[in-house]
Amino acid sequence: MARTKTSPRSTPWIRSLQADAGPRYLQIAQWIREAVAAGVLRPGERLPPQRMLASQLQVDLTTITRAYAEARQQNLLESIGGSGCYVSARETMTGPAIDLSMNIPPPPHGVRLGELLRKSLREVLERANADALMSYHAGAGSVADRAAGAAWLEPLLGRIAESRVIISAGAQLALASLLSTLTSVGDTVLAPRLCYPGFLAAAAAMSRKVAPLDSDEHGVLPHSLLRASQAHAARLVYLNPTLNNPTSSTMSLQRREDIARIAKQQQLLIIEDDPYSLLLSSPLSPIAALAPECTWYVATVSKCLTPGLRCAFIVAPERADQAELLESLRGLSLMAPPLMSAVLTRWIREGQAAQVLQGVRLEARARQEMARRWLPSGVQTHPEGLHVWLPLPARWRCDRLVHAAREQGLGVTAADAFGVDGEVPQAVRICLGGVAERARLEDALRMLAQVLAGSPANAEPVAVTG
Repeated sequence: MARTKTSPRSTPWIRSLQADAGPRYLQIAQWIREAVAAGVLRPGERLPPQRMLASQLQVDLTTITRAYAEARQQNLLESIGGSGCYVSARETMTGPAIDLSMNIPPPPHGVRLGELLRKSLREVLERANADALMSYHAGAGSVADRAAGAAWLEPLLGRIAESRVIISAGAQLALASLLSTLTSVGDTVLAPRLCYPGFLAAAAAMSRKVAPLDSDEHGVLPHSLLRASQAHAARLVYLNPTLNNPTSSTMSLQRREDIARIAKQQQLLIIEDDPYSLLLSSPLSPIAALAPECTWYVATVSKCLTPGLRCAFIVAPERADQAELLESLRGLSLMAPPLMSAVLTRWIREGQAAQVLQGVRLEARARQEMARRWLPSGVQTHPEGLHVWLPLPARWRCDRLVHAAREQGLGVTAADAFGVDGEVPQAVRICLGGVAERARLEDALRMLAQVLAGSPANAEPVAVTG
């Protein structure tokens, strides 16, 4: 790529810093973003040296360093050793500059995840048959991987037979396969009124109807489950009892027992989606431990370790026939990724998984404390969760807040994305793990608090697409 120099006189993208427009380094990064989008800064063009720009703007050098680092984080710039920063030739990001909408775990505190992954991959390839790892693997997973899954889930489910464990290429695939296996086209599935969008998308793609269940602060109401199961002749209910996505609520033990009892009485099957329980220092018993004969339990490692492993564990009910589910999994994805499964199994066996999990817990706690400092009272959350649920002040509507936040370079998710039937509160979900640096997250939360404290009068509504 050709490189061109930029002089102080050819920087029309530079403006005056505003005292009320958020952190100065983010203002500068936003100027770069807008200039790249408008074609004012072109691929290969060199930005002013940091000291020169600091002098021009009369700010300290650290501010410019952070601004350029932020622009690199957004794939706007790339550094060429010793010669400065240039506008990237790669396709730039089109979404918000700081994404608070993606619900993933934060970088684990005290763990160098990249180094751990490189070391683990090297050791797996040294000790395993590489040709076998790169081949097709049909079935429920290797004996070693299924045993590791049973060990990983033992703190929640107790000792379970490894024959009940099935390896899936992530929870989304597991949910889609279970829907395909346990229901037919046109069937009605029961789910909380506010529900994980991935499940709703899978149900819609497979032409399954979803009927809403009412909830309170303790989770799905038992009488709502009983009434809906009878009204819709439903055979399947989807639940996310721990750190519900999006509301952060956790179903009480009494409520879990009541739900398990009704499911047994009504001969309902349960899909228990449980990505978060292992994040908690003292998790409650999953419904799968209370009603193992009728619960299909799904536990991904994407939320408690890292999404890149693309592994989830499905625990089948006791004495359940797994053949149809295995056929569905094979038809949709053929197999779970063998190399990543081998890395995860190694981590579980040798303790690295527990180390990463503890690091995620510690970082999640620090970020939750930060959120409580900056966000308004009334926010619904858990001290060890990955997201918060923010009911909006009466003057705000979801669409206007999403637009106002986006104008500041922030991405949040409106309640509409989670609604089963269109009856949703004026609220947004804010995710705390997707921003890698803690300081950058604090800047984002501070900016969002400023947006919330302002007036929605000038915020134009936008269509919410989920």
